[in-house]
Amino acid sequence: MDYSILVNKDNKIKNNYYKDLKLVNTKDIENADIQVEEKAFEAYLKLKEFLKDKNIEIAIASSYRSIETQESIYQDFIVRYGQDYADSYVATPGYSEHHTGLAIDISLKINGEFIDDNDLLMENTKTFEEIHKYIKDFGFILRYPEGKEDITGYPYEPWHLRYVGIFISNIISDNNLTLEEYKNNYSGVIVVNKEKGYTSFDIVNKISKLFGIKKVGHTGTLDPLAEGVLLVCIGQATKIVELLTAKDKEYIAGVKLGIETDTYDSVGEIIKKTQVPNHIDLKQVLNSYKKTYLQEVPIYSAVKVNGKKLYDYAREGKKVELPKKEVTIKDIELLKNENDTFTFKTLVTKGCYIRSLINDIGHDIGCGAIMTSLVRTKQGKVGINESYKISDIENNNYKLYKIEEVLEYPKVIVDDNLEFKIKNGMKIFNNWKIKDKVLFFNEKDKLLGIYERDNQKLRVWKNFS
Repeated sequence: MDYSILVNKDNKIKNNYYKDLKLVNTKDIENADIQVEEKAFEAYLKLKEFLKDKNIEIAIASSYRSIETQESIYQDFIVRYGQDYADSYVATPGYSEHHTGLAIDISLKINGEFIDDNDLLMENTKTFEEIHKYIKDFGFILRYPEGKEDITGYPYEPWHLRYVGIFISNIISDNNLTLEEYKNNYSGVIVVNKEKGYTSFDIVNKISKLFGIKKVGHTGTLDPLAEGVLLVCIGQATKIVELLTAKDKEYIAGVKLGIETDTYDSVGEIIKKTQVPNHIDLKQVLNSYKKTYLQEVPIYSAVKVNGKKLYDYAREGKKVELPKKEVTIKDIELLKNENDTFTFKTLVTKGCYIRSLINDIGHDIGCGAIMTSLVRTKQGKVGINESYKISDIENNNYKLYKIEEVLEYPKVIVDDNLEFKIKNGMKIFNNWKIKDKVLFFNEKDKLLGIYERDNQKLRVWKNFS
């Protein structure tokens, strides 16, 4: 169930939405039968009970509407007030929030009676403002806030609440956003502390569902066995995935000598056991890997050969020539050595497989080696101490980094003239002597785009405007 679904004048509700919609029956202020989505109704009842303690009594004036019901309301407004008025205040059939079952128009009880006239309700805006202070704690947002009419397409309606769930309602409320702004513009990077058992895709899927945003991507695969830093980009931040993927990565890995598996780690099938030599100088072996070399990609990986992922070849038992990639081991340090196991820390460039590195080390020693544990402790300038587990994020305990906070490029604020050129993707002169890339912002601190050097000029690399 998509509780953050966006239905407005530009977004028609899709028929497949209804397959997951569960409605419950209740009564409106006139004791007529109405329906509300089940979780939205549960949240409404809790809100209603909470407001009673504050001497505010509410009831539902309107909620779920079928296409036919909306058609009837729309035509009635045309007859009574004219086409222009109807288009300003009433959604055309298929484009109404009320089709979702998540929108609730509430009425106030004044002098012992519930008001059903909008003009009378508007006379009680102070009471609505008091209600609005608490709705985020129950998963609701004010759908059509004052001052955002040009974004929502509708005038201020203090009675129109929309259920999105507590996680999203807190984001929208705390950042003073409309649902349109949240769905279209909310973006950034979350540093996830991936736990064992999850794939990188699992994390992306969880983040996407939690935030109700489809554009989500990670910046460097971690195997299910691995833990640690996984940068997850949301919304427009997905445009910088390749920049973050290219950053150097730091790992701490556990190794067991004397064993070889088909996956190069402890979860694979054992294919060979060998006696571990005595008196191995591990420090010397590891130091010999401070270099750039061609590393063979492991067969159990997502790298494609002839359009097919390598692990598919492996599972089918088919032989394939494994590709080699140039990688650099910038630093490697022995942390612990005990019998046939050891732990090391390493800093590597993009594309380096620590499993393959360990396999290579095992072959050099002459007894084979497998990876028993792996923790990514750093990616670029972001470390594991700045990361959050999925459970933290689910409890709204996380930081959403801005794009400029995770990139190490110069930041330049431009005037209106340059803003126009950047918005239109025009080349501009490199007056700042930029050597690689630069982030351009307008005077309101809005990111306009990332440009890169092109001889004496700068050209657009990614446009954010």
